[in-house]
Amino acid sequence: MSLQAARRRKQAIFRWVVVGLVLTFFALPLFGMLEFTTRGAGGSGRSLDTWGKLVDFGTIDANYPDLKEGLIASAGLAVLTVVIMLVLLVPTMTWVRLRLPGLRRTVEFICLLPLTIPAIVLVVGLTPVYAWVTYLLSEDTIWLCFAYVVLVLPYAYRALDAGLGAIDVKTLSEAGRSLGASWFTIMTRIILPNLRTAVLSASFLAVALVLGEFTIANLYSRVNLQVAIFRLGKSDAQVSVAVALAALAFAFAVLFALSFVGVTRREARSPFTRRGRRRAKES
Repeated sequence: MSLQAARRRKQAIFRWVVVGLVLTFFALPLFGMLEFTTRGAGGSGRSLDTWGKLVDFGTIDANYPDLKEGLIASAGLAVLTVVIMLVLLVPTMTWVRLRLPGLRRTVEFICLLPLTIPAIVLVVGLTPVYAWVTYLLSEDTIWLCFAYVVLVLPYAYRALDAGLGAIDVKTLSEAGRSLGASWFTIMTRIILPNLRTAVLSASFLAVALVLGEFTIANLYSRVNLQVAIFRLGKSDAQVSVAVALAALAFAFAVLFALSFVGVTRREARSPFTRRGRRRAKES
């Protein structure tokens, strides 16, 4: 027993050392960014003036129009990309599982294909498409959502596929149909509530990717958040670094929250947790 306890202590120490080294590796550049943004005029002393500019919307509107445009465009892109991605993937993946199981591998291959294609190749391939988008709609940055949906397909597919694999889609849909429910009712009131965790995971991943995308927007001469940060760095480096750090912190918070999505629900249902036992007693 003492030998096993000593081995467990060594393993725990090793894990904490590895985690500490990884955290230090990632934290040092972020600390350097924070230190740079708090430098006072002339490099002497510390000041929060740079961060004060970011919360002063009047200053941003007057002095940093590209940043305002990029923030609004990225927010709209995140919302529209998530909506299109869910409308496209959830019904398709559900229908394939129910009626066309032989096409699962084909759909998976198509959804994972963007991982193997460089962004510059996607831009070249989508250029004729965006020529028509510009002609029929406009040159507005918001229409980059079509390209971003392609980018998020691999990550969203994996999240939704895991969610669909955790529930009995066929039994749920047949039960709904036997009670007279339409397919729209089945999707909105039966399938989607059971896919809440998977939908949130796919949405968070899509938002994080959209907020960090630079290549496609820059090559198409559109202004999103990352392009605005790049342009701002040529005129005001401190504000540019502060915005980049804030965007990184937000993306980290989103991905960190992703690790807790569904945990509360699973704990509540599990008989091996305190919340699960309490819920079982109450029922």
